[in-house]
Amino acid sequence: MPVSSPPKISAEEAAALVQSGDWVDYAINGAQPVVFDRALAARAKELRGVKIRAGLALKPRAVLEADPRGESFHMLAWHFSGADRKAHDAGRTHYIPMNFGESPDFYRRFIERVDVAVIQTPPMDEHGYFNFSAAVTYLKAMTERAKKIVIEVNPSFPRVLGCEEGVHASEVDFVIDGDGAPTPVLPAAPPTEVDKTVARLIAAEIEDGSCLQIGIGGMPNAVCSMLKDAGAKELGVHTEMLVDGMIELYEAGLITNSRKQMNRGQMVFTFALGSPRLYEFIHQNPGAQSYPVDYTNLPDNIARNERVVSINNTTQIDLQGQAASESSGHRHISGTGGQLQFVRGAYQSKRGKSFICLSSVYERGGKRESRIVTTLTPGNIVTTPRTDTMYVVTEYGMVNLKGKSVPERAKALIGIAHPDFRESLEREAREKNLIPRAWA
Repeated sequence: MPVSSPPKISAEEAAALVQSGDWVDYAINGAQPVVFDRALAARAKELRGVKIRAGLALKPRAVLEADPRGESFHMLAWHFSGADRKAHDAGRTHYIPMNFGESPDFYRRFIERVDVAVIQTPPMDEHGYFNFSAAVTYLKAMTERAKKIVIEVNPSFPRVLGCEEGVHASEVDFVIDGDGAPTPVLPAAPPTEVDKTVARLIAAEIEDGSCLQIGIGGMPNAVCSMLKDAGAKELGVHTEMLVDGMIELYEAGLITNSRKQMNRGQMVFTFALGSPRLYEFIHQNPGAQSYPVDYTNLPDNIARNERVVSINNTTQIDLQGQAASESSGHRHISGTGGQLQFVRGAYQSKRGKSFICLSSVYERGGKRESRIVTTLTPGNIVTTPRTDTMYVVTEYGMVNLKGKSVPERAKALIGIAHPDFRESLEREAREKNLIPRAWA
C-alpha cells in the first residue's frame, strides 16, 4: 500500500508555526534547514525570545543576520564550526556542554521542550521514510521529543543505510521544498609539514587490523595520507565523523573492515562531512552504515572492537597531561564532541591506543607561543583529563603518559615541546614543584 506524504506547505507557513518563547531545533551540520531558516528570519520583527538548538553550522544562519540585537533569536550549539565561533564572538550563540555520544539520551531524558524540529532530508522513500542523510547523530531522539516536525526536502542529498537513520511520514507534520543545493562541503586544508611529521609518528604505531577513529582537522586527516605508505593493512572504521581520507584508504584496499569484532565488513559512522566524492560514496552503500551517536561514541561500544586507534587534535596541553581542546580562554571555539569518549573507548579496547596531537607552537599577534604549558590559559576548558590522556604527539616526538607520575609526565612533555620553550618550561615546572629539585 502506498504511503501518504505529510501535508506540503510553504516555508512561510512552516515558519508561522513558531511562537515567541519557543524552542526550535535545527538538525546538525549540513542537515540544518536553509529555506525555513530564511522564512523564520523574515519574522524577526514579530517574534521575541526564540531559542534555536543546532550545531556545526556550515554557513551563517539567516535568523541571526536578521536580528543583530538578539531580541528575537538566540542560538545554542552542541558543537562549534567557524560560523558558530563568529556568532559566539558577537554574543549570538552559546555552547551546550556535552559528550556527543550522550546527546540522544539528553533528548529522551533531559530536554524538556522541542516545540518545532526542522530537518533537511532527501525526499520520502517508497516505504515512507525521510532519511537523515549524512547527519544521523541524535536526530531520531530529537524527533521523538518534538511537538511539530517539519521536513525540508532536498533531492540532492545522499541516502544512508544503518540504524535510526530516518523518520517515518506518520510522525512528520509538514513538508516544505528546499532549495535543492548540493550537500554542504567542508574543504580539506592541505596538510602542513608539521601535520605530516605528526602523522608519520602516529602512522608508525598503527598495526594491521586496527580500527580507526579520525577526528576533525588537518592533523588527524594527514594520518590517512601517511597510512597509505605505512604498511598497515586490513584496517577498520568505527568513527564519529567519516572523512575523505578514509575513503582514500578504502579505495587503496587498506580499509577492509574484515577484522572488526562489531559490524564486520562495514564502516560505521554517525555523520559525514567533506567533499562531494564522500557523499557519493555513502549514498545507499551497505559497506558504509550510519548509526546514532550513542552507538558510535559510547566507550563500551567503541571498546568492543580490538586495536581501536583514536586520533584527535588539541590546542593546549599542560605538563600534567590535561588537554584543552575546545576553548581559548573563555572564547569557545569547538566542543567536547567525541574526543573524551573515544579516548576512553580506545583505552578500553584490547591493544587500543589513543593519540592527542598538536603542533608545538602557534602564533598570535606576531608572537610565538608554546602549546605545551605549565598552566592552562585561564578559562580554558579541559576536554581530556590527565587521567585519560595516553599518547601525546607533536612534531618533536611522541610520549605515552599512562603509568607516569607527575614529574615523569612533565619531563616527557617538555621533551616534545618546541626547543625554544623547553628551558623555561623546565624552570617553571621546578618552581611549581612539578619536578623535584633533585631530579636531573
